[in-house]
Amino acid sequence: MRVVVPRRMWAVHWEVMLVGLMVLVQVERCMQLRATHPMHGVVDSINENGGPYIGLVMAYPTEELALQSSAFFVPSSQIPGLTLLEEGSTLGQWDDRWCRCYLCDDWRANGITVQILLDTFEIKAIVHYGTSGSANDSLNLGDVSIPNYVAFTGSWKWKEFKSAEGILTELKFGAFNLPEKGENLLATIEFTPQQLYSVEKPMEEIFWLPIEPKLFNISTKLQDIQLQQCVNETYCLPEAPKVVYGLRGSTADIYLDNAAYREFLFKEFNVSTVDEESAAIVMTSLSNGVPCIVFRGVSDLAGGDEKLSSTSLSSLAAVNALSVAVDFIGLFGEEAVINDQ
Repeated sequence: MRVVVPRRMWAVHWEVMLVGLMVLVQVERCMQLRATHPMHGVVDSINENGGPYIGLVMAYPTEELALQSSAFFVPSSQIPGLTLLEEGSTLGQWDDRWCRCYLCDDWRANGITVQILLDTFEIKAIVHYGTSGSANDSLNLGDVSIPNYVAFTGSWKWKEFKSAEGILTELKFGAFNLPEKGENLLATIEFTPQQLYSVEKPMEEIFWLPIEPKLFNISTKLQDIQLQQCVNETYCLPEAPKVVYGLRGSTADIYLDNAAYREFLFKEFNVSTVDEESAAIVMTSLSNGVPCIVFRGVSDLAGGDEKLSSTSLSSLAAVNALSVAVDFIGLFGEEAVINDQ
């Protein structure tokens, strides 16, 4: 599957691009680049000869393959690979100006790895794309969501039976008793906000992490982008996928495959997509004062019926999310050129 890149994309100043290519490694392998690291000279050279860059961040092999198989993936002729971490954390360049690194398999470790990316290279903005499950029935398979808020919904605490309601929405287990609703000794769980430490600002507790408004506004110009509809020559989606704006995304360190919980997230939090990375990436970006935007392609209905879950659409969702991200980068580059004039 190849992504067709409009000619106008290549008119953008690609020297401002950096791609952080993320795949899974063990948490204990995550480490910040030391000042004594033997690759420091190479990294300095990359920063001096280009930058500031845009970090393109992804998390799974399917999302990596979408980039590697695309028409705009060109390994560097000068530095095709740069190993920084023990598990082969590779850095390269896009069109002789791009880089990549590895992500860990824990949401907080994901944030650590993005922090390494920000500490190692001169990053102007983070563009994160990937696949997601849908919690919103109005989102179809293959659609690409551009959320304006994401939250980490995997952090919560047990509450005593029949205790008073908390500040945030609670999940009452009794509401899901079968065959009928009723009291449940499991009681409830209360979702908790995260502590955000950002540049030159006091610590604040925050639940909904905002997407950078300037980047989000630029992305609204992508409404007419044509997305891939067919998985192969024999199977196509019934409707052409579309780009959807202004929804909310949820991140947790679980793969959500439960219809009741999916419906709860949509009803109580107005969550439309679920994933395992977005909140960590956005929070790390906010902490460093680096703008960030998220593109999530819908690959499944989280906890969907057997018919939907039996058909793998991850590749198509990854390609569509990448297509939107690439067109966004083109618009972002054009905007930067106009602002610099």
